[in-house]
Amino acid sequence: MIEVRDLRKEYAGHVAVEGSTFEVDSGEVFGVVGPNGAGKTTTLKTVAGLVEPTSGEVRVAGDDPADADTRRSLGYLPEESPLYEDMTATSYLRFFADLYDVPREVADERIGKTLDRLELDRRETRTGDMSKGMKRKVAVARSLVNDPEILVYDEPASGLDPLTTNYVVEFVRDLADEGKTVVFSAHNLYHVERVCDRLIIMNEGEVVARGTLDEIRDEHGGVEYHVETTVPVERSEPHDGNHRVVVENMDEVESVREQTHDEGGEVLDIRTREPSLEDIFLDVAEGT
Repeated sequence: MIEVRDLRKEYAGHVAVEGSTFEVDSGEVFGVVGPNGAGKTTTLKTVAGLVEPTSGEVRVAGDDPADADTRRSLGYLPEESPLYEDMTATSYLRFFADLYDVPREVADERIGKTLDRLELDRRETRTGDMSKGMKRKVAVARSLVNDPEILVYDEPASGLDPLTTNYVVEFVRDLADEGKTVVFSAHNLYHVERVCDRLIIMNEGEVVARGTLDEIRDEHGGVEYHVETTVPVERSEPHDGNHRVVVENMDEVESVREQTHDEGGEVLDIRTREPSLEDIFLDVAEGT
């Protein structure tokens, strides 16, 4: 569905993206994460056809994303998305539907259903009088007025309260479940971990990790086993009145069992801990 090959983008001699390569499959949620200045927004704008690459190639369904027909099949939501504040939500969305030549009857039905799903009731309120969360929902609805196959969302939940954030993130997952392809960035890695099928981690303009979360864990993280015992063993540390040792595989777990038995103690608990995306992100970013 989306193919990015050796993408490079320079701004006045500054390299924002360098050699990025990845693919996004139809119907998946694809995450783009990284620290500020990593090249996430530039990458998303290039996929949306808003920025021309310095070199490399980007294809959306086999076509140039800057092509007018291709852009009509896209829905783009920037991190900052000012609305026309004198318009109501309904009139604002009708305006954009007209720009896409969506027939009024179709547009009204689509707008109504989308606002129902987003639980936005104040449809005849000026957008300038709305809360930030309500404005963001209107902006999300705007990205859907043309019923696009592909959605490119830059920080869709940026600056929202926790309740609205969770709602928007779950809505992203629902869109993919309905067959739409969603590419989005987020600072909150927990949300990426919840909804993404695959992702890339970017740092200093380059893709430094890619794949499913499990694949990235296997390559950059790994599983830890936290074994709690009643007696000290090799490399253990005091923990809540007992002792805990962290090992990396089941052979080492068995070794701890044997040491504990030899010392006349017991193994109280064995817990598996997988690194979170944030753990992996910090490790990968610091290592590049």
